[in-house]
Amino acid sequence: MIGRIREDALTMCNRDPAATGCLEVVLCYSGLHAVWAHRINHRLWNLGFKLLARVFSQFVRFLTGIEIHPGASIGRRVTIDHGMGVVIGETAEIGDDVHMYHGVTLGGDTNKPVKRHPTLEDGVQIGANATLLGDITIGENAAVGAGSVVTSDVSPETTVVGVPAEPVN
Repeated sequence: MIGRIREDALTMCNRDPAATGCLEVVLCYSGLHAVWAHRINHRLWNLGFKLLARVFSQFVRFLTGIEIHPGASIGRRVTIDHGMGVVIGETAEIGDDVHMYHGVTLGGDTNKPVKRHPTLEDGVQIGANATLLGDITIGENAAVGAGSVVTSDVSPETTVVGVPAEPVN
């Protein structure tokens, strides 16, 4: 657990040029606090303590402004920069080395109990206030521009922008 916290803090220090040091990151970065709390809540969720996990996740939302459903799956070295207003739905799957900014929504597109939230593969970057809806896949090392609305799959190594989002490279 300590090793993962150290790994996350070093990753954020490397990604954020405004970070003055790892101690600042550990103490002050709500995006990391939300991810760390999610790991605990996700474990509770998977052990069957679903109500407790939901209550704790709502407490974290109150403290950080970041809402991560305890059922969501989050990989290693995931960073949320600035964080406020981020929403990650129950069936979202986030790979390793993903970086997202404030206001990102990984939302569902149905009320049915199925896979209904996005999958972000390794190395994805999501710009501020981007909205990704439905059971879509954002391919490895793809990028979604700020304010974009994505409702279909994005190929690996592709950048999409706009409403609706379209490739730019």
